[in-house]
Amino acid sequence: MNVLILGSGGREHAFAWKIAKSSLCKKLLIAPGNAGTEQIGRNIDISITDFQKIKDLCLKEEINMLIVGPEGPLVNGIYDFFHEDEKLQHITVIGPSKKGAQLEGSKEFSKEFMMKYGIPTAAYQSFTKDTLEEGYQFLETLSPPYVLKADGLAAGKGVLIPETLEEAKTSLKEMLADAKFGDASNKVVIEEHLKGMELSVFVLTDGISYKILPSAKDYKRIGEGDSGLNTGGMGAVSPVPFADRFFIEKVEREIIIPTIKGLVEEDIDYKGFIFIGLMVENGNPKVIEYNVRMGDPETEVVIPRIKSDLLNLFRGIGNGSFSEVDFNISEEVATTVMLVSGGYPGSYEKGKEMTGFNEVEDSVIFHAGTKNSNDRILTNGGRVLAITSFGNNIDEALNKSFTNAEKINFEGKYYRKDIGFDL
Repeated sequence: MNVLILGSGGREHAFAWKIAKSSLCKKLLIAPGNAGTEQIGRNIDISITDFQKIKDLCLKEEINMLIVGPEGPLVNGIYDFFHEDEKLQHITVIGPSKKGAQLEGSKEFSKEFMMKYGIPTAAYQSFTKDTLEEGYQFLETLSPPYVLKADGLAAGKGVLIPETLEEAKTSLKEMLADAKFGDASNKVVIEEHLKGMELSVFVLTDGISYKILPSAKDYKRIGEGDSGLNTGGMGAVSPVPFADRFFIEKVEREIIIPTIKGLVEEDIDYKGFIFIGLMVENGNPKVIEYNVRMGDPETEVVIPRIKSDLLNLFRGIGNGSFSEVDFNISEEVATTVMLVSGGYPGSYEKGKEMTGFNEVEDSVIFHAGTKNSNDRILTNGGRVLAITSFGNNIDEALNKSFTNAEKINFEGKYYRKDIGFDL
């Protein structure tokens, strides 16, 4: 099969790394890719939202499968674009339709979906700038801290958690009246704050049947002890120790099955990943959010634990045999530690040369924000590399990742040394 992966981060490198191992893979293209993906496939420098150029590329390279990494093209309807074009209909697209992508693209849509299908989640209401005063009144009925979510996509930055009522009201005004997140915060969802332990459960589905992928927990804050600003993710662990078989069965019963049933009831075409962000208190899971793609850096620990041929699973989604395809997961623990640029998630410099790759042992390096320039690997983003390792337990895997994190060098390198501290 000729495969095209859309995206340029660690998630896409992890997909490419896994798919390149498949005997079904004949040609592997990544658009735009990074310095890591070009070592196992061919990078193509086109925009992930330029559907016409993606179409031209697919026809020229005789692509059989398109795997969409980030949420942007999905929310903008790339699945529908392929599905409705006679020249592209034969290509299997891994990712939901535009309507399905609203589970991530609109916080209000996803909350209404959860309420309609009895999926446990936080109480909420949504507001616009015309109902700002009502928003203030709703905040007064809640206990601190407060959760304010921009309805649309805000590059992972659209969730604020103010500690006081005064801060919450100021933040609500900034989001609605002052367009803090542009069009994404034309509407804001205010939720009750859930307490407990966070984790993510991932599902791969053809829209009717599903397979539950390994659970994972990521660490969003820049500082150790989960302090400081939010990031795209500083590291991840899989599996999550408290998410045992009985817990996952509960998640399946109360959340996954109703979600899939809801997709069928709503006549939503959904062929791809569902990321279910959970908060767990006293063993009871509630959904914080849906994402309609794999998370990053969770992908870098989830995908390596899948023993089955990922491309064969994707092929099953395309040809209708998905429910019968074998699916096996490694018992080993996987951890990943993210190396980031100095200053991230604030302002940071790009173009720093990286060295030490040849010294890394017992870990897989997934590139995120990197580029190749005259055979030198340079930093090209805030999150630069994910160092993934296996072990019989979390400590063993983390020790390998931390040891190898020290071997990679670039100016301003930073990483958290306490990934998994709460497990």
